Amino acid sequence: MHVVFAASECVPFSKTGGLADVIGALPNAIASAGHQVSVYLPRYRETKLEHAETVVRSITIPFDDHYRFCSVLTGGNHSGVDYFFVEYPQYFDREGLYGTPAGDYPDNAERFALFARAVLEASKILGVPNIFHCHDWQSALVPVLLRTQYAEDPAFRDATSVFTIHNIGYQGLFAPDTLPLLTLPWDLFTIAKMEFFGQVSFLKGALAYADSLTTVSRKYAQEIQTTEFGFGLEGVLRDRGSSLVGIVNGVDYDEWSPQTDKFIAARYSAEDLTGKARCKQDLLASFGVNKTQTSLPVIGIVSRFAAQKGFDLIAQVMDRLAREEMIFVVLGSGDASYEEMFTRLSKQYPQKIAVKIAYDNELAHKIEAGSDMFLMPSKYEPCGLNQIYSLKYGTVPIVRATGGLDDTIDSWEPRTRKGTGFKFSEYSGEALLRVIKQALLAFRDQASWRELMRNGMSKDFSWNASAREYIRVYERTRQSRINGAAHAMAKPVG
Repeated sequence: MHVVFAASECVPFSKTGGLADVIGALPNAIASAGHQVSVYLPRYRETKLEHAETVVRSITIPFDDHYRFCSVLTGGNHSGVDYFFVEYPQYFDREGLYGTPAGDYPDNAERFALFARAVLEASKILGVPNIFHCHDWQSALVPVLLRTQYAEDPAFRDATSVFTIHNIGYQGLFAPDTLPLLTLPWDLFTIAKMEFFGQVSFLKGALAYADSLTTVSRKYAQEIQTTEFGFGLEGVLRDRGSSLVGIVNGVDYDEWSPQTDKFIAARYSAEDLTGKARCKQDLLASFGVNKTQTSLPVIGIVSRFAAQKGFDLIAQVMDRLAREEMIFVVLGSGDASYEEMFTRLSKQYPQKIAVKIAYDNELAHKIEAGSDMFLMPSKYEPCGLNQIYSLKYGTVPIVRATGGLDDTIDSWEPRTRKGTGFKFSEYSGEALLRVIKQALLAFRDQASWRELMRNGMSKDFSWNASAREYIRVYERTRQSRINGAAHAMAKPVG
């Protein structure tokens, strides 16, 4: 089977968030399973290519005002995956991927429409896949074009599409006159297709036209079909519910494992946990906390400071938490109000709450290894990665039961010695306070706590497991096409 990934970012070439990590890892896992895999990306200013060669010299992309001509470069084959880059400097040779600190680029619709058409046209030359696997709104026009303007193109007779929602809050919304500018027909501007409260939604177009839909956890697949989490698209997703599958993201254990981590003070494993105590000492030293405090439980946080991440709940109860026998170590940045809150608390409780307002990858590793617990009280979390890293490091997660946090963490049951962490459901400061106190009480029984740690460390959230689920989606999508059912499944619904 040949799978083409179309996405807007991918490590090590370009990155703004977790999408880049997924596209940097999942194609490799699919290729390792024996499939042919290609990845298409824009060539941004930050994209560094060694020995790049032009493989498609000129692709004509129609726009209402005039044609644009782009090319495609090869980035070589890495771990069995072929990388291709759409080059059009007027659109992609810019400082940021999607915008500036002042906001999104005003021509993002044109930029990513050109990218989508270039992927389809280049694939005619470089190889039409069985599956176009597209990610988030920036590549959402690929499935739309496949079933509209390219529907009668014999080159794509057997091609199907899978679309993955990484965060439904980002929808690619543009003014209605975007459609004629991109030479897309006005009949797409209906409630059953791409119209969204008077705007054009690239994401909604993919939800209507892709053959299969996935998102990044089973719980999030359920949540986005509700008013609370659907961002206005819950009706479309309910109508497509039989085609929507939640698959938890994998993690890279080559980078995130206490047995191999190059950033931590001592390496350790589930069989030999002695190195974790040294990591705890090193972490406290890194934050300037008195080493004599190592007997106290340490709760780590590595996050963007935002209400979505549950920091409004932390603000409600942090003064009371500071009276507990524990230490907080916090790394992150974001909303000024939360930065100021943590700065104030660290001055008020210098040996209880230690804070660094920054992004620091090495320190993030030290927090995962040196903390006893890791806190993620998110309001919503499509998948989440830090709780999965924490499991591998024997750092017990405390999470809100939402999205991927709910899927990946099992509540600890002291009587049965089963479970991997602590969860709360009600989105309130009081519920957060209760679950943290529950974890602190459990920490006093160190024998059972070590068993809890080992439960988490034994879990496997590698990309190979996720890849197997994606391959099953690909196979079902292809079979539906073969059986003649894909047309009915992809028919736009309201």
